[in-house]
Amino acid sequence: MSENVTNDLRVWLDKEGEEALRKIGIRRGQTVLDFGCGSGNYTIPAARIVGEEGRVYALDKDERALDELMQRAETEGLRNIRRIETSGEVEIRLDTESIDAVLLYDIFWYFPLSDDRLTKLLSEVYSIATTDALISVYPKHINSEQLKDKIESAGFHLKDKYFGLLIHDGHLETGQILNFMKRNKK
Repeated sequence: MSENVTNDLRVWLDKEGEEALRKIGIRRGQTVLDFGCGSGNYTIPAARIVGEEGRVYALDKDERALDELMQRAETEGLRNIRRIETSGEVEIRLDTESIDAVLLYDIFWYFPLSDDRLTKLLSEVYSIATTDALISVYPKHINSEQLKDKIESAGFHLKDKYFGLLIHDGHLETGQILNFMKRNKK
């Protein structure tokens, strides 16, 4: 890892990550899913915010990244992270309406907008999300307006946007997060 990446990551994990996620809407006591969490650059700050009364599910298909995440969590004394391994299928094995916040950060390049797997993913997210759940999307590498339309057609409405410091591939950068809320289907 280059020195710049190491420094940016340390700054993110030490302070900036928690500040950004609080502004986005993550709160103490919530149950959060970090879908496609990688090595946990968003999982770790989310786990600190939700505290011992909350929980963060870290879902990824990269077993080594999950191993790294769990080692980082153990080093930091975080016991509220639950690892979920997947083989890449678009199925979220969590209870219906059990998640207060879903982080969908930099994952949509895996799911082209015309792909049925994207529709399935959004259906799964709708199912696990509580009535007032936050669905937080970092639309990196994809047309955010087209993605917004797709998410809204899956039963969510845009609540607000966050512009600010984020981490991507180990580098701090300014980016945009789209925050959605679940719309009740009739």
